[in-house]
Amino acid sequence: MQTVVVGTSGTTADDVIAVARHGARVELSGEALAALAEARSIVDALAAKPEPVYGVSTGFGALATRHISPELRAQLQRNIVRSHAAGMGPRVEREVVRALMFLRLKTVCSGRTGVRPEVAQTMADVLNAGITPVVHEYGSLGCSGDLAPLSHCALALMGEGDAEAPDGTVRPAGELLAEHGIASVELREKEGLALLNGTDGMLGMLVMALADLDRLYKSADITAALTLEALLGTEKVLAPELHTIRPHPGQGASAANMLAVLKGSGLTGHFQEEAAPRVQDAYSVRCAPQVAGAGRDTMAHARLVAERELASAVDNPVVLPDGRVESNGNFHGAPVAYVLDFLAIAAADLGSISERRTDRLLDKNRSHGLPPFLADDAGVDSGLMIAQYTQAALVSEMKRLAVPASADSIPSSAMQEDHVSMGWSAARKLRTAVGNLGRIIAVELYAATRAIELRRHLTPAPASQAAIEALRAAGVQGPGPDRFLAPDLDAADTFVRDGLLVAAVEPVTGPLA
Repeated sequence: MQTVVVGTSGTTADDVIAVARHGARVELSGEALAALAEARSIVDALAAKPEPVYGVSTGFGALATRHISPELRAQLQRNIVRSHAAGMGPRVEREVVRALMFLRLKTVCSGRTGVRPEVAQTMADVLNAGITPVVHEYGSLGCSGDLAPLSHCALALMGEGDAEAPDGTVRPAGELLAEHGIASVELREKEGLALLNGTDGMLGMLVMALADLDRLYKSADITAALTLEALLGTEKVLAPELHTIRPHPGQGASAANMLAVLKGSGLTGHFQEEAAPRVQDAYSVRCAPQVAGAGRDTMAHARLVAERELASAVDNPVVLPDGRVESNGNFHGAPVAYVLDFLAIAAADLGSISERRTDRLLDKNRSHGLPPFLADDAGVDSGLMIAQYTQAALVSEMKRLAVPASADSIPSSAMQEDHVSMGWSAARKLRTAVGNLGRIIAVELYAATRAIELRRHLTPAPASQAAIEALRAAGVQGPGPDRFLAPDLDAADTFVRDGLLVAAVEPVTGPLA
């Protein structure tokens, strides 16, 4: 099993994926343990002074004006966790919670939070035991961090609340800690606050969305190439010299991917051999690299934001290298929220152009010789008519999900926290959008492969043939009379989502960008 070592200088997207999705073990470096101890000594020294220090010897948020006496401070830290664990709604996915916990541990280990080494070690132990606190859908405004989600995780460290066992059952967190020999923590000054104040939930979902979208954008380039082929279009629009004169990196990458898939095709280039020759292909085919490329460039910007956030120590107050403990606003989720919303917009447009290509494949007036709806016996058979309805419904929802969450703000905490990012909400809707995008691409793949097989007198590109053969081997059937479509569409979705389409094509094309 892979082991991820947490130090003081942040972490990587690959580490987040390894822990969140693949159960990698977590270890704390000696450097991190030393930094934790040093920062804690600073907090202990401040706690012993009579002057109030926010988060150490005061209340929180709008209640920060009250000085808390030493005998009440442990209760203060327990209370902030209990009161802030106020989430509602469905449970959040296990991988999201593991990413959330790991990223909070990353910040704790920076030595900027003042948390004791033993608390950090308990966080690692809970991750390694496969114990996943129950976190709910609603509760974060994306400012002062993902407060409610992180509070539910901190509650489990205290041995309170519910958690999911490695076998998937939900039980009291205290029982699960005891079964795995993990002692619950008694939080001290600042520690409760430090476990709650971060952008970890929205950041974890951003990192995972970027990994998924990287795979889906490659898949979309493949399906766009398959559709171009099925429509007897021209690959000349993909020539590198046409894209170097508009040097957006993503556009060039998408065009190169499509050209690699189409290499050796016997279907392309027939667009001028019809009774009414086409001068050029429709936008949804011809402009595929421009749309997918713009999305790729959006991902590159989002990845830069994620990398900066992964290198950050987000807490308030924060322990500085010179020993000061200072209040700040670094917990505000605006940088992450904006790119989460931007990605949802780009994904919606990619889904939209994919659906337009599918519709063109099914329309006998625009498909250049293909049967209506790719049906076996049109009229008796409906073919893929309703598959496109399903795809259109998914596209419509993606357009709704593209409405920015970060444009909203609802004041909270008696107007102390009077502007919030809504980054958690942006992340949650992006997760839905990413799932929908995979389904939309799967429908185009299903239609395009069937259409290519219906061009029986022409030979597809070797990469296209590899994709078709792999899809059929995965249980997705080819042309023929009407049948129960849902299982085929579900299998095609799994094929795309699990990266099998890219894996089928790359042995022929070489690695796609």
